[in-house]
Amino acid sequence: MTGPGRDLDLHHPVGHRRRPRLCNGQRPRRRRPAPVSALPWGLLPDSADVGSDGGLRIGGCSLADLAARHGTPLFVYDEDHLRARCREAVAAFGDGVAYATKAFLCRAMARLAHEEGMHLDVATMGEMHVALAAGVPASHLVLHGNNKSELELSAARQVGVGRIVVDSADEIDRLELLHEVDQFAPRVLLRVTPGVEAHTHEFVRTGQDDSKFGFTLSSGAAAAALDRCRASPAVELVGIHFHIGSQVFVADFFRQAVAVVAPWFNDLNLPELSVGGGVGVAYVEGESAPSIAEWGAAVRRACADAGITARVTAEPGRAIAAGAAVTVYTVGTVKELPGIRTYVSVDGGMSDNPRPVLYGSGYETVLARAPKADRPRAVTVVGKHCESGDLLVRDARVPADLTVGDLLVTPVTGAYGHSMGSNYNKVLRPPVLFASGGRARVVVRRETPDDLLAADVG
Repeated sequence: MTGPGRDLDLHHPVGHRRRPRLCNGQRPRRRRPAPVSALPWGLLPDSADVGSDGGLRIGGCSLADLAARHGTPLFVYDEDHLRARCREAVAAFGDGVAYATKAFLCRAMARLAHEEGMHLDVATMGEMHVALAAGVPASHLVLHGNNKSELELSAARQVGVGRIVVDSADEIDRLELLHEVDQFAPRVLLRVTPGVEAHTHEFVRTGQDDSKFGFTLSSGAAAAALDRCRASPAVELVGIHFHIGSQVFVADFFRQAVAVVAPWFNDLNLPELSVGGGVGVAYVEGESAPSIAEWGAAVRRACADAGITARVTAEPGRAIAAGAAVTVYTVGTVKELPGIRTYVSVDGGMSDNPRPVLYGSGYETVLARAPKADRPRAVTVVGKHCESGDLLVRDARVPADLTVGDLLVTPVTGAYGHSMGSNYNKVLRPPVLFASGGRARVVVRRETPDDLLAADVG
């Protein structure tokens, strides 16, 4: 086991047992245990505790009280958890480490990350607009995206974003056209694909040669792009960026990427290297993941071993936001199919958490009224949308006395729930609350039916 202050073995998985491969090269599905045990407490936000009534509290606030006041579905974030992870990232990587806003973004979150010393990684003009509206200086923004429009690039240049991550030759064309008008040359990082294939879901692998992102190192495309950027008056090349994927548990993949990039990078005499983000988080019982501090130490040691002397930075997102929040639902129906399964329907679904539908992602469940109760009953938790695939937790474990009207809680929903949510079936997006010290504040209000018509011009 690893822990804060302990050495991290870069040659073996961190917090993740390697499963044997099948003959087709795929790994078998992890067999979920048949537990009757309570929810592993470590999956809940840092401040999670049990109130005097026996119910679950986050940030000192009763989830039952919050649900009664604000309704369900409801996202509840532990604000102190968010702040602690931001501080951990700054301590691990130093100035310039950026919060990946695609994980979760609203003005309160952008302000919080900035207050804790982080820069912000934005991938669209919309994310940039929210960050700027929150008061984040443009110089503390890093603009990403594999297909940035001329409008987005123009806006980024006008406000003076700190870095633009150049992702394609077409993007260099656009920057050169814009430069002809005003002679301004923004600072840029060149995104390369190192050819390292992280063992994660195919939809979130980005470091392999076959990727829509960046310039391939092995083909010579990265070298050609580098030469072009250095010769172009339209950009000021200050560094290299790579990203191998998301939900990566195995530290050795980061070492592999550094080892591939380093021989080329060390000859460039550039002052910055960004290793992107992607470190995984535990979502279900039996999973564990390195902390941000452990990941940072692993990356820095790999860079030192490879002779990299440039400033090394990163872009964590999921690792900061995911574990900070829970989603609270109300159980609406319990449908028993003897000998087949039991369906538990809640008042949310794929509109507030599309990850199970997109990636087959797993989650745990707990009752707000009994967070430490044993969970012997196997059910499938589904949403209210008109789709058979609207599934939230396929193999949920719940207390035997779960019933209609219960508040069902799914932990580790702070990343890619709110941000990937939708109005499918014209449902109203849930509110987002930040809880700390026994007080909760609404940072994103619940939508109203009129919000559905706000952009509808008839």
